Amino acid sequence: QVQVVESGGGLVQAGGSLRLSCVASGSILSIEVMGWYRQAPGKPRELIATIKSGGTTNYEDSVKDRVTISRDSAKNTAYLQMNSLKPEDTAIYYCNAVVFLPAYPSSARSYWGRGTQVTVAS
Repeated sequence: QVQVVESGGGLVQAGGSLRLSCVASGSILSIEVMGWYRQAPGKPRELIATIKSGGTTNYEDSVKDRVTISRDSAKNTAYLQMNSLKPEDTAIYYCNAVVFLPAYPSSARSYWGRGTQVTVAS
C-alpha cells in the first residue's frame, strides 16, 4: 500500500512564507509525478503545481510567481515553497503522487494525501 503524507501547514501572517512537504511511502517502484493542489471552503480542488520524475515543472498561472515546487527523488518527497502569502491562499493543501507499483510496473496509479491546512491571516 502507498501512503502520501503532507506536513508544514499552519497559520501565517499575510506576506509570510511556508514550506510544505509531501512524502510518499510504501511499496513504490517509481514516482512519475508529484503535485500540489488546494481546496478552499466552498470551492473545487485546484492545481497549484506539479513536478515530473525528470524535473519538469508546471504551475498554475495565478500562483506561479509566488510558489516553487521541488523534489527529492531519493526520499520520495516533494516540497512546495510559498512566498508572499495572501488571505486568499487559505485552504487545505493536498499532495498527489502518481506512482508505479512493483506488482503493476506498466500501470501508474494515483494517490492522495489527507491534506494540510494553511491559514493566512490578514
